[in-house]
Amino acid sequence: MRIVVDVSPLSHPRTGIGNYIRGMLGGLLEAGAADVVAFAPASGRGAEQIAHSLDGLSIAHEIRTLPVAYAWREVWSALRRPRLERVLGRFDVFHLSDWLHVPQLAGVRAVTVYDLAPLHFPDWSHPRTRRLHGRTYREAREADVVFAISEFTARDVRDRLGVEPLVAYPGVDERFTPDGEVAERGYALAIGTREPRKNLAVLEPLGVRIVDYVPDEELPRLYRGADVFVFPSRFEGFGMPVVEAMACGTPVVCSNHPSLDEAAGDAAVRVDPEDAGDIARGIEEARERRDEVVARGLAHAARFTWRATGDAILAGYRQAA
Repeated sequence: MRIVVDVSPLSHPRTGIGNYIRGMLGGLLEAGAADVVAFAPASGRGAEQIAHSLDGLSIAHEIRTLPVAYAWREVWSALRRPRLERVLGRFDVFHLSDWLHVPQLAGVRAVTVYDLAPLHFPDWSHPRTRRLHGRTYREAREADVVFAISEFTARDVRDRLGVEPLVAYPGVDERFTPDGEVAERGYALAIGTREPRKNLAVLEPLGVRIVDYVPDEELPRLYRGADVFVFPSRFEGFGMPVVEAMACGTPVVCSNHPSLDEAAGDAAVRVDPEDAGDIARGIEEARERRDEVVARGLAHAARFTWRATGDAILAGYRQAA
């Protein structure tokens, strides 16, 4: 089975979706996929970023270096020609991303929906995000197989889009362990973009160290150094930072929004994300119950592996073929 995966999002510094794509590729290899192709039209700098992200994975690279690659992707997606086979030859599966919606002649067409935040909170989403995600939501209604990254998101997709997705949870990269380098110690940590959905402003009076963006290789050091990780998000597709922090042996204080139930399990201190006082209480509780919360977190995080992601994705491809 020749599997083509659009890796265009890896042309930028990795955040949640890029990390999922990279982890999924590794999971597919672990699950036994023998012919996986990473495809993207990208700028020169973007192609270098993709190569860096894919380092260590034994997959074929079909990266087309183009000037103004974003415009090329948009025009190709809009014109709906040529078909992808004209560029890559025959394949059995094309797993597209938000960034590239090009036609294909044959084979399984797969898509992953990470969340429906732009539908629930359009005013909180950048117009470009609404447009790209909206295109994926429309694509989901026509694809042969649709994946969601949590049961919560799967229910949301079912209710809002009328599509029955398969769940392929994210995994925890092996770098996220309690042992290893530590940035420093003794701080409450929050990580995320400054957008209303992430709700980081509620932490400003609480003395929490808020980091907007961290290179992926630096994350484990920051998690290990924190005595508490705080995640006050109002809405998530899954909430991978919660599980990554747990895997590093850090107690987690997490929003009680239902979209985070699967990431938190029974291993986080849950708080009202709109109530700074309740978050402060949760931070103190996590510190007081540290040993218990850490042990629960390590056990919970161990459930999420990229091999399991690869198994679920590969099973979905085969079911749709």
